[in-house]
Amino acid sequence: MIPSDAASATPAAPATLRDVAERAGVSMATVSRVLADNYPVAQRTRQRVLRAIRELDYVANTHARALRGRGTPTVAFVLNDVRGASFAQVAHGVEEEAARRGRICLICTTQGDPVRELSVVRTMREQGAGAVILIGGVVDDAAYREQMTAIAHSLDASGSRLVLCGRPPLGSGVPATCVEYDNEGGAYAVVSRLLAQGHRRILILGTSPNGSTTAAGRLAGYRRALADFDAPFDETLVQHSDFTRAEAYERLRERLRVGRDFTAVFAVTDTVAAGALAALSDAGIEVPADVSLVGYDDVDPATDLRPQLTTVHVPYEELGRTAVRLALGLREGEVSSAEQHAMLGTHVVVRDSTAPPPPGTA
Repeated sequence: MIPSDAASATPAAPATLRDVAERAGVSMATVSRVLADNYPVAQRTRQRVLRAIRELDYVANTHARALRGRGTPTVAFVLNDVRGASFAQVAHGVEEEAARRGRICLICTTQGDPVRELSVVRTMREQGAGAVILIGGVVDDAAYREQMTAIAHSLDASGSRLVLCGRPPLGSGVPATCVEYDNEGGAYAVVSRLLAQGHRRILILGTSPNGSTTAAGRLAGYRRALADFDAPFDETLVQHSDFTRAEAYERLRERLRVGRDFTAVFAVTDTVAAGALAALSDAGIEVPADVSLVGYDDVDPATDLRPQLTTVHVPYEELGRTAVRLALGLREGEVSSAEQHAMLGTHVVVRDSTAPPPPGTA
């Protein structure tokens, strides 16, 4: 559900101080005192004014313009969790490009809570952030698109810019920047490598039952590769798990207890691959002699594992740099509105974790 005070998807004329005063039933001087917080105002009156400000989206459209003149200009990077290696790389790219442009990068976490994400966006909008960058897989449904479209228009009205990083675009007419990477193509390439080696029973580990865009794109690449190699898609080889090492380990351990009906594992992240490798090792299964293993991301675990992991390289730092460059570049006249959607490439990095399947097991 979209909160009742979310901005409309259709941009409207910015609210004025007079609009807020009329909505709250007070004078414009009283509204100014509440905003400045420098003069006593009765609590009930203050609450009426603040409610009117929220309902009219006055802070985003007008007061934020005054705030932008104070302090150092900022860029906000909003993510689920700072502990993910891929997110850390994107954050480094965002910070690097923001610093180059004389901006401070603010990192905000949401723990995957969409309500908190909306609250953080509002706060950054009120503080006059030059761009608000959102990253992380989402459920790309009508409710999400409606909410993001409202946010995009609200930020645009306040002189800021919404950036979707690693998320699908919202469609034409929405004032938002979108920086993607070839998520599905990377999965297609790495699974095709396994198929070319002779594997036909490939377990995909780490898919999401709720349809997260990141996992969904990798599952789509997996299915397309199977189809192009005339290998049947088997729903029983789709193993759900979140993106943590511990969860991936437990899910694969549970599956191995009832037998092994696959010769390769496609882990949808390198962290998931680390959990899979531990589960295989604990079950006495050697990689790649018995089972091949591939991952996705090409972050630190890929080279720390033994054997080193064949995986898909995602240019995460460049993703962050591009997000800032396009969003701020638009405001500064360096790039045009037609250049606000970028698709970065991915590629397979071949290491030591794959081999042809053992004879008679493909």
